[in-house]
Amino acid sequence: MSTESDITPTAADRHHPLLKLALELGPLLIFFFANLRGQWLVERFPALSELGGPLFVATGLFMAATAISLIVSKIVLGHLPIMPFVSGIVVLIFGALGIYLQNETFIKMKPTIVNALFGVALLGGLAFGRSLLGYVFNAAFQLDPEGWRKLTIRWGIFFLFLAVLNEVVWRNFSDGTWVAFKVWGTMPITIIFTLAQMPLVLKHSINLETDGEK
Repeated sequence: MSTESDITPTAADRHHPLLKLALELGPLLIFFFANLRGQWLVERFPALSELGGPLFVATGLFMAATAISLIVSKIVLGHLPIMPFVSGIVVLIFGALGIYLQNETFIKMKPTIVNALFGVALLGGLAFGRSLLGYVFNAAFQLDPEGWRKLTIRWGIFFLFLAVLNEVVWRNFSDGTWVAFKVWGTMPITIIFTLAQMPLVLKHSINLETDGEK
């Protein structure tokens, strides 16, 4: 049963790695600093008070930044990577519900839902002999079927771990701690996990150009 992924990176993906990073990190940083300085923002832009407290103000700005990020990604990269797109849709839906209902639960559960969705999708895809990891990350590399299978299992479990971790943090700590962890905790953990997968990626990488010449 093959678990091969047929996603290949586009030229834009290879040429704009820093832009892609900025588009993903930018909204998160805005969310963090808006929550940190929510009162200051409301004093200078009174209209923001209509959104509610600092977390709702931060969420509103996060939604706007996310929408802008998706638009820029579409214009510059020529497409919308599946992971930021799905995450962005959930941000807009749950952010809007949270602000409208003035219920922080919708906002705090967004990472849980996104990570659980990706985790279940990746592991579920393997059950049908298909690795969806290339679609999730718009993969900048190609692996043999065994490599895709192993990497998909690892990332699927990791996404589920992040979902559980988010639940633990938001249910047991303050809003400020949760927001800080969302930005300064989840990202480093993800980077460390990604780097830890490099030996597997290098071991199972295939060269498309070389294979095409055979």
